[in-house]
Parts: sequence; C-alpha cells; structure tokens
Amino acid sequence: MKKKLLVFPCGSEVALEIYRSLRYSIHFDLIGASSVDDHGRFVFNNYIGDVPFHNAPGFINALKQIVEREKIDAIFPAMDSVAKTLKSNEKELGCVVIGSSSKTTELCSSKSATYEWLQEKISCPRWSDALQEVRQYPVFIKPDEGYGSRNVFRASSKESAQKFIDGSPDTRFVFCEYLPGEEYTMDCFSSSQGKLLFCGARQRIRVSNGISVNTIETEKHHDVFQRAARVINDVLRPRGAWFFQMKENADGEPTLLEVAARLGGSSSYFRAKGVNFALLSAFDAFGLPVDVNTNDYKVELDRALGSRFRLDVRYENAYIDFDDCLLLDDSVNSELIGYIFQARNKGVRIILITRHAGDLEEMLKKHRLSDIFDEIIHIKDRLPKSQFIEYKNSIFIDDSFAERSEVKRTHGIPVFSPDMIEMLVD
Repeated sequence: MKKKLLVFPCGSEVALEIYRSLRYSIHFDLIGASSVDDHGRFVFNNYIGDVPFHNAPGFINALKQIVEREKIDAIFPAMDSVAKTLKSNEKELGCVVIGSSSKTTELCSSKSATYEWLQEKISCPRWSDALQEVRQYPVFIKPDEGYGSRNVFRASSKESAQKFIDGSPDTRFVFCEYLPGEEYTMDCFSSSQGKLLFCGARQRIRVSNGISVNTIETEKHHDVFQRAARVINDVLRPRGAWFFQMKENADGEPTLLEVAARLGGSSSYFRAKGVNFALLSAFDAFGLPVDVNTNDYKVELDRALGSRFRLDVRYENAYIDFDDCLLLDDSVNSELIGYIFQARNKGVRIILITRHAGDLEEMLKKHRLSDIFDEIIHIKDRLPKSQFIEYKNSIFIDDSFAERSEVKRTHGIPVFSPDMIEMLVD
C-alpha cells in the first residue's frame, strides 16, 4: 500500500520541489496542507487549507486531527521553523516526521548555535550576538533564526547597524564578518545510520530572494567542501536531505554561512543528475535501505517565476485544429499533445477538426497521431467549422482568430489559441 505523506506548508519552494520529486512515485500519496492559501492549492490535488500556523497554540492538536482523519503515515516539513516544531512534537502527532532529529533541527535553526558547535572544526565567520562587540565594518547582520536572506542587512557603520536592528526590536540578530566572495551550496544526504552518502557542490551564480535561480556544479574548493560535509555530518548528525552554504572571505577561503536540516529549494539541480533527495529522505524515514547513483553529464539550472492556472470551465469534448495548432512546422506541438492525454485521462472526448489540404490519414500516420482521437472531422469545403460542432458542452482550440471568433459567436463555448494551452494543463 502507498504511504500517505502530508507536505506542510505545501506552498513553499521546498514543498514544490518535494511535490515534483514524489508526484510519480508508486510508493507515496501526497497531501498538501497550508496555513494560508498560496500556490500549493494549485499544485496538490489533495489539499487541506486553514491549518493553524506552526507557532499558534492549537497547531499540534489541529495537525494531529488531520493525521488521524487522513490516516497520514508521515509529515514532510517544508520550512525550517516548521521542522523544528514538528520534530519536537513527533510522538504526540502519532506519525513519522521526515528529517533530522529534534536536536539537529534545533541546532540548525540557530546560526549562533551552529557556529558554536562548528567553529573549532571548520571555517566559520567571525561573529557576535551583540552589536557593541563588532570591531570591523562592513558587517553582515542576519536573524539568528531565519532563512532565504530575509531581514538581512550589510551595515557599513555602527550607526546604520543600530538603525537596522531598531527596526526589528523582537528579533535576535547575529553580526557576522562580511564575506565578499563567491557563494556555494552543498546539497547532502545522510542515512539513518549516520553515513554521508552524497555531497554535491554548486555555485550560486544568480540569487533572488535567497534562492539560487542560476546554479552550476563546481569542483572548486572540492576538498574543503567534502571535508566540511563530513565534519558537519559527524557533529550535527543530520538525517535525510540537508545542505550547507559557504561563501569566500576576503582571502578567497570558503567560510560557513549556515546549515539547514532540509533539502534545498534548488536541490533539483542534482535531481537532474539522478539524486532525488525527497524520495531518498522518505525511504530512509521508513527504515528502507537507500543508495545514491548519479549520471555523468553537466547541468545548468536556471529558474524563473512559473504560472499555474485554474479555469472555471467544465466540458466533455475538446475540438482541436491540426495545421499550425497540433502540428507546428512539421513537428507535433508537445504541449498540446500533453494536454490531449491529460484530457483523455479525465474522460474528455478529443475531436480533431481540420481543413488539412493534403492526405490527412498519411500525415497523422507519419506523426504517430492516428489513434488518439475519438472522432476526426475533415472539412473539404469552405463551410465554417461551427457547422460541424455538434456537442455544446465543449471547448474549441484553433490558431485562427477568425475561426475562434465564429465558433464563439455561433455556439458561445470557450475558445483557445495555442498560446493558451498552458492554462488548460494541470
């Protein structure tokens, strides 16, 4: 039987990578849950909203009810602070919480604690938790508990530092040596036996909102990164997917920024090479033996904002044009063909409607499209396509504005151009 995994909060970048990593697995069913209705509700088919925030008084009780009602086998935390809360309440929740131990998640959630545990063993920045102890500027200020470059500041003087921290009186900050060099992320995986099975280093070439949106693998500082990974693994004892970040100091030496007891939002870089951190973590959480194999090719990851759409359209039939729509410059429109099979899976009838001037049967055979339609309408005169549309509970997809306008005017059904296919795809 499939294990039921609850991903929370399901709209974070980490949660979306968990979804992409596990959505085709035959071993797990995914349920998304969030405290706010964000992008997760567009992604997870099984979605639970209005969950209390993880630091709210009724959070654990509410989540425990979801676990019991939905028969959840494990919860996959998708945010550092959430992982800390869930791990410390794992027994009460009555299910597995995927990830590192309560102690490890707590240590990793605090930068000062992380530095205190590691500063004698690997290169950590000069730091202090008190502004009056800072002796050199510029200084980099960041919350002791935080992630994603939120509420951080590079202060060039004591006055500017004081002004910044006065703006967040309830936040505990750490004041770190400013590191001007290149920045790197090391994506790692450790088994339940404490063995470091993988450490891959990638350079954070372009960063947006704390996320590396362009990144490539690097061999630079290889020995330093591998040694640091082994030290962190031995000292902090992470389990499953985790990562750490380092940045070059003024002398070009890699210096620790942070350690996170979760998979990274751009760890999909290594998934492109065969390392599925979410799947490995889920298997390991249930005590199953795991191993890591990677493909030997180069990858470059570049990320941009993507869109998901939810249209309030109900239909049982889709009329689809052929030339310059399903067939583009003698190549099959892969996005449209993907939509066709998605629609067929939902019971939608697919009807080809075309004025193709040549041998249609031969052209369909050439492009391996002969058997995917429930009906084919081949128009050989100048009659409008609207006259051949029999089913009212339908949509119409065509590259011609004139054809779409005429069908819309005649039947009043939704019409779509090829650029709108993405709005129909789940």
